[in-house]
Amino acid sequence: MDKSEGFRVGRLIFPALLAWVAGTAAQLQQVELFPRVAYLAMVAVACVSVLITLLQRMPPRWKIVSVAVSCGVLAFAATGLRAGWFLGGALDSSLEGRDLRITGVVAAMPQRNEDGLRFRFDVESATLAGLEIKLPPRIYLSWYNGPLNSFSRMADGSPEAFELQRHSADLGAAERWQLTARLKSPHGGSNPHGFDFELWLWEQGLQATGYVRAGPKDAAPQRLARTWSHPVERARQHVRDRIVEQVKDKKAAGVIAALVVGDQNAIDRADWDVFRAAGVAHLMSISGLHVTMFAWAAMVLLRGLWRRSERLCFALPAPSAGLIGGVLLATAYALFSGWGVPSQRTVLMLAAVGLLRLGVRRWPWPHVWLLACAVVVLADPWALMQAGFWLSFVAVGVLFATDSAQPSPPNQSNLDGVGQMHTSLLEKLVGLFKEQWVVTLALTPLTLLLFGQVSVVGLFANLLAIPWVTLVVTPLAMLGVVFSPVWILAALSMQALGGFLSALVSVPFATVSIAQAPLWAGAVGVVGGMLMAIRLPWQMRLLGLPMMLPVLLWQAARPTVGEFELLAADIGQGNAVIVRTATHALLYDSGPRFSRESDAGHRVLVPLLRALDVKLDTVVLSHRDADHTGGAVAVLTMHPSANLLSSIELEHGIQAVRKATRCEAGQRWHWDGVDFEILHPGPAHYERNAKSNALSCVLKISNTRQSALLAGDIEKDQEASLAASGVNLKATVLLVPHHGSKTSSSAVFLDAVQPKIGLVQIGYRNRFGHPAAPVLERYQERNITLFDSPHCGAATWRSDQAGQVQCDRFVRQRYWSHRAP
Repeated sequence: MDKSEGFRVGRLIFPALLAWVAGTAAQLQQVELFPRVAYLAMVAVACVSVLITLLQRMPPRWKIVSVAVSCGVLAFAATGLRAGWFLGGALDSSLEGRDLRITGVVAAMPQRNEDGLRFRFDVESATLAGLEIKLPPRIYLSWYNGPLNSFSRMADGSPEAFELQRHSADLGAAERWQLTARLKSPHGGSNPHGFDFELWLWEQGLQATGYVRAGPKDAAPQRLARTWSHPVERARQHVRDRIVEQVKDKKAAGVIAALVVGDQNAIDRADWDVFRAAGVAHLMSISGLHVTMFAWAAMVLLRGLWRRSERLCFALPAPSAGLIGGVLLATAYALFSGWGVPSQRTVLMLAAVGLLRLGVRRWPWPHVWLLACAVVVLADPWALMQAGFWLSFVAVGVLFATDSAQPSPPNQSNLDGVGQMHTSLLEKLVGLFKEQWVVTLALTPLTLLLFGQVSVVGLFANLLAIPWVTLVVTPLAMLGVVFSPVWILAALSMQALGGFLSALVSVPFATVSIAQAPLWAGAVGVVGGMLMAIRLPWQMRLLGLPMMLPVLLWQAARPTVGEFELLAADIGQGNAVIVRTATHALLYDSGPRFSRESDAGHRVLVPLLRALDVKLDTVVLSHRDADHTGGAVAVLTMHPSANLLSSIELEHGIQAVRKATRCEAGQRWHWDGVDFEILHPGPAHYERNAKSNALSCVLKISNTRQSALLAGDIEKDQEASLAASGVNLKATVLLVPHHGSKTSSSAVFLDAVQPKIGLVQIGYRNRFGHPAAPVLERYQERNITLFDSPHCGAATWRSDQAGQVQCDRFVRQRYWSHRAP
C-alpha cells in the first residue's frame, strides 16, 4: 500500500465513526427486534463489504460511501444482537408478585433515603415454594422502613404492599444475602417528554424491580457472608459513610458524597431544584470538568516526581510518564465515582488525545471528538438516549469548533513581570467568561429541547460556581478521603456557594420555561447557536439568530375555541387529569405521594405542565385521599395564581399552601366556549360528615357536541343519587370512578352516563386489583372501550376527535418498553 493509498484509508476514519454512531441511533428506534439470524446476516454482509472495499481499487468517493454504509449496518446489527441477548434474560411474567426466596450479592453501594434502602442485587440462586427457578442476573430491590403506606412502595411509584415491615438492615456492597422478595417486570410511567424509567433500568442492566418482604410472617433476611466481588463499591460505600458521619450538615454531606463517590441521590431534592434553576447541576455530579482537573493535577504531580529520577527519565520521558499516569489515575477516579457518561466521555477523550500525542500524531478535533463519541456508543449504545450524553458531547464539540478556550496572545512589548501576571489572570478570566458564554449560547436551544427550561442566571452562576467547585470544593472533598476533618471545610465552602445560588435563583425570571419543541427545531437551534459563537464577521453571525427562533418561540398546539382536551397522566395509582381549552387550563387531582421525598406533582406533573407550556387557572382536588392530593403542594407552588377548588377539610395541610374554595353541586363557569359544572357533592353531604370518597367533586365538561365526566372516587350510593337527581350525566368520556373498584361503576350509573370511552388511572399490578373483574364485565357488556395507564400510559382525548385516544406508551414504544399482560 503506497502513501496515497494510506492517505485515502485515513480519510475513511471520520465517515466510519460517524456511520457507527448513526447506525446505532437507527437501531434504537426499533419497536420490535429482528430475529437473531437477521442481525447475524447483516454482520456478515457488512464485514465482507468492508474487506472488499479496502482490497479493491475504486474511486475514493465510492470507498467512503461503501465503508460508511457497512459500518452503519454493522453498528445496527451489533446493537440488535446485544439487545436480543439481554432481552433473553427477562423476568418470567408468571413469577411477578410471588414470594421468592433469593440468594445473591449486593452489587453496588446501596442508596439510602428516609423510607429505607434501594440496592442492586446479583442473583445467584432463587426458589419458589422450594423449587429452583431462574431469575434475571441482576435486579433492583427496595427495603423499606417500618409500615408500608398504601401508595408508595415500588421504584415506579405503584403501590404493591401493605404490611408491617422490619426496619431495613445496614446492607453493605459485596455482601451475600438470602432474602424473600416480590418482583415485577420493569415498568415505569409513560408521559409526554417524561423520564423513561424502563430505558434507565435497561441501560443499567436491571431486568426486574421489587421489594424485600420482611414482615413478621416472612422468613427473616440473612446476611450470609462478605465477599470480594465488588471491591470498588465497598470502598465507595466506606467513604460515603465516613462523609455522612463526619459532616453534620446533611445537605452539604450529600453534595460532598456526590462529588467524591458519585452518589447523586445523596443530594437533597430541594438543593437539586436550586442547582437546576441556577444552571449548575452539572457541577454537582462527577462531570467531565472534574475528571479533567483530576487528570491535569495527577499529570503535573507525576511528571514532577518522575523527573527526580534520572534512570526513570532514560526509560521513559517525564512528559509521557505524566500523561500515561494522569489518564490512568483519572480512569480510576471515574470508576470510583460511578463511571457515569460524562466521566466515560472524558476518560475516552483523554485517552484518545494521549495516544495520539504519544504517537506524535495530531488528529483534527472532529476526529478526536467523534472517536470518543463512537467509543462511548460502542460501550453503551443506549447512552445515545440520555440527555446528559448530548449535553456533554455537544458542549465539548462547541468548544472545539469555536476555539473559545484559546486566549489572544498578549502584546509582550508592553508587559513587565507584574503586568504580565495581571494580564495573564485577566486573560484567564476573559477566557473563562468567553467559554461559558459560548457554551451557554450554543446549548440553550438543546437545553430547551430536552428540558423545556433554561436558567437565565446560569451564565453568572457558573462564572463563580465553576472555579469555586472545581478549585475549592472538589479538592477539599477529595482531600478528605485522606484526612476526614477537611470535609468540614468542604461543607463550609459548599454552604457559602449554596447561599449565593439561593439568592440568585430567587430573582424574578431566574428561569425561563417554554413548550418543548420538536427535534428538528432543537437541532437547527444548536447550529444557530454555534454560528453566533464562532469567530466570524457579525453579518454572518447574525444568520444564526433566525435559526434559534423556532426552538425559542415554539408554541404547543392547543384546542381551538369551543373545543377541549383531556390528558390523563400516567402517575401510577391515583388520578391526575389535565384539561385544556383554547386559553385556559385545569388540573383535576394531583396524583399520589410515592414516598416522603417524592410525589407525582414533583416527578410527573410539574415537568409535564412545563413541557406543554400550561399555566393552570384552576386546580380541582376531588377529595382528601393521598392518591388524589399527593402532588398538590408541588403543583400549587409552581402555579401560584391557580385557584383551588376542593372538598378537603379546613384543617388539611394543603389549606396552608392555598386556601381552597369548597366544591358544591351547581357551581358553573365558562371558558372559551366550553362549560364546566360541579355535579357533586351537595351541601347536605358536608353536613352529614360523609367519608372522603362520598365527598368527591364530580366535574362535567362539555361543549355543544361532546362531554367528559370526571368522577373521582364516588361509590355506588353517590352514583345512584346522581342518576336519580335528574342531572344530565351523559358523557362521551368517563374517568372511571374509584379506578375501577368493585364498589363503583354500577350498572345504573353507566346506563345514565352512556360513555363510549373510559379512562382508568391505575398502577401496574396495584395491590387493590383495580379494575375489578365484575366492573370490566359491565363495561364490556355496554361496548365501552377502556384505556388504562399500564397499557396506554398517558391518555390524550380531544373533543374534535372524539372517537380516538392517543396512548403515549404506543407513541414512545421501543423494544425495551414493557408490554403489560
